Amino acid sequence: MEFLAAGATFRERLFMAGNRTGKTEAGAYELTCHLTGQYPAWWRGKRFSEPINAWACGTTNGTTRNIVQEKLLGPEGARGTGMIPAHTIVKVSNKQGLSNAADTVLVKHVSGGRSRVSFKSYESGRKAFEGTAQHVIWLDEEGPLDIYTECLYRTATTDGVIYTTFTPLGGMSDVVKSFVEPESEEAAAVKKVTQCDWSQVPHLDEEAKRQLLASTPPYQRDARTKGIPQLGVGAIYPLAESEILVPHFNIPAHWPRSYGLDVGWNRTAVVWGALDRENGVAYLYHEYYRAQAEPVIHAAGIKALGDWIQGVVDPACLGSSQIDGRTLMEMYGELGLHLQPAVNAVESGIYEVWDALSTGRLKVFDTLPNWLSEFRKYHRDEKGKIVKKDDHLMDAMRYWWVSGRDWLADPPAKLDADMLERLRHGGLGGGGQGSWMT
Repeated sequence: MEFLAAGATFRERLFMAGNRTGKTEAGAYELTCHLTGQYPAWWRGKRFSEPINAWACGTTNGTTRNIVQEKLLGPEGARGTGMIPAHTIVKVSNKQGLSNAADTVLVKHVSGGRSRVSFKSYESGRKAFEGTAQHVIWLDEEGPLDIYTECLYRTATTDGVIYTTFTPLGGMSDVVKSFVEPESEEAAAVKKVTQCDWSQVPHLDEEAKRQLLASTPPYQRDARTKGIPQLGVGAIYPLAESEILVPHFNIPAHWPRSYGLDVGWNRTAVVWGALDRENGVAYLYHEYYRAQAEPVIHAAGIKALGDWIQGVVDPACLGSSQIDGRTLMEMYGELGLHLQPAVNAVESGIYEVWDALSTGRLKVFDTLPNWLSEFRKYHRDEKGKIVKKDDHLMDAMRYWWVSGRDWLADPPAKLDADMLERLRHGGLGGGGQGSWMT
């Protein structure tokens, strides 16, 4: 209902949900309402008063026929038993070269005219999506960004809508990222994400869910059951987020802590860790994430969490500045940070972090949004190389786990009551990028 209603406000929508939650059903239902003009009394979504032109799209011609077409028309030999009522189907034109595949369907509209829906597939390439204007485009399963963009432009002159329905097994892809992390406020204003997980649907009983989950690889479980993007076998840390994240809690003031720092003009990132000595479990409890600021700004932000806390930093900081010959390490030292160079053995460091995460020795607060965003995107390319993009907190985490634990410091014995209270809550302030997200 949320997904359907959002059509009245948002030109672009994504229904990103777990498997078997009804994504395709919802997509087919909306398209049928637009094709026929028969909207139920409770409808709060987008409305068209005249016949429309629409596309219904799938991954390949075969899957488009077997999934999208069958959902709308019914199976071969039982046309009219799908979502589109039989009495409204005027004509079905078949696709060349694929048996039982429909190309175009004409549908009676309540106005007396005829709506048209054509079936298309991503395997045809972007150029197959050029040309004609469309009122509604439904993309079932995730397509390439260039095809999505082409489809978006087909709706530009019709006041149309585009919506896509899929389980995000491709992880934080370009299409997913454009919705969950829009690059501007203008983009965010026209995009809507609706998510749904197994706990929200009545048609999957507990036994069915148990059996499905037992046969699902751990790294796919959050995607298949909750609609949370995962990177599958390409993920550097192929672990379910549910096994890593923990709810925020008040960190005991006596726990020792330190931080890992990754520096750069485009992004400076810090992650703080604390150790529970009693059970040997470490927690990443706080993050700093800011772009394009001078060292004095970053230093002030880092010290605000406690200027007694020591950190480790990318050893590239030991290189001399081209401006005045000072190293970045020296500059941060002069600004009051207590830093040591981290060990930067990438592959062995990644293995150590993975081992800690998978064995439960390292946990992460679920109130670190930038860390979580990077974790979901951190992956290798098809050649096995680490994709060096949006990985600043991942590097900071690796520095901290490999080297930062050697510099864990106990809080000073004499702290005022206010500071102790703020430390117990894991930080010193409110949210917002570049501030204190605890």
